[in-house]
Amino acid sequence: MEGPATEIRSFYSLRELRENVEEAIKCYKSLVADYSEWLGTLLRTMDTKENSEWAKKVAEMQKVLKAKAKVKKPGKKKREKAPQLIEWISFRDIMLCTDERGETEILFEVIEALNDKLNRLEKVKESIEQLEKYGLGRNIVYLTYIHEGVPEKIVFRPKKGVELERFVFETTFSVPKILKK
Repeated sequence: MEGPATEIRSFYSLRELRENVEEAIKCYKSLVADYSEWLGTLLRTMDTKENSEWAKKVAEMQKVLKAKAKVKKPGKKKREKAPQLIEWISFRDIMLCTDERGETEILFEVIEALNDKLNRLEKVKESIEQLEKYGLGRNIVYLTYIHEGVPEKIVFRPKKGVELERFVFETTFSVPKILKK
């Protein structure tokens, strides 16, 4: 496992934060491509002629995943789970499967979860790009709450040892002296 899925990180510019999000997007896209290739290879090598019911269920699951990828959901709704294709056994806090088709099921689930995360990261990236346009300043630390690998909240804090800029208008006036005669 990599780093923590939930953390608080400090970024010293919005650019640094955006680049971090772009790197995460790049990694997740690579993972989705790898898992999709693995799934495709697995589906091609399985003997689907022997089990036509299994082939129908796999096709149904692929349709469900494609439909979810195309439809953007307004607001947060409870996620509709893909149909369970095989029997899983609960052992304490983990699910076990003895069927070789369990591999395809977890690949479908992982690809779906990664695509959801990619969509969330893309939206966060767009938000950060909009913030960059406002030019918030150089003496700010962006304390970022990252939940499940996706930035969700940002606190703007002045850098230590630097006060927020205060503008003072100082000037001297010169008035010509009028001589009386």
